[in-house]
Amino acid sequence: MCNILISINPEHVENIFNGSKKYEYRKVKCKKEIDKIIIYSTYPVKKVVGEATVEEILEDSPEVIWNETKDESGINLNFYEQYFKNRNKAVAYKLKDIKKYNKPKSLLNYGIKSAPQSYVYV
Repeated sequence: MCNILISINPEHVENIFNGSKKYEYRKVKCKKEIDKIIIYSTYPVKKVVGEATVEEILEDSPEVIWNETKDESGINLNFYEQYFKNRNKAVAYKLKDIKKYNKPKSLLNYGIKSAPQSYVYV
């Protein structure tokens, strides 16, 4: 089991922290078993702002994943469909024990020089 750091748009980060977004969607599942997601908020924040424990990982067609997660997705169907356009698989990381850092951290605190496109193991 390990941790990953992922880049997330500030709007979605806020929805994770306010509890309306309990799933983080990705096009590709991590190869390793994931315990925790470290949250990097993209431009204009550009800081590591929190973390969440991964409760479970769902992987199926985009349609099945949406039907299972839509009530706690924190996004609308149009955004979801655009994200998974022309994809046969969707991955949803169910988040719990979400923690917002009192003081955001630099990527350098994790030995990372630039924000990952998708994720990076830490």
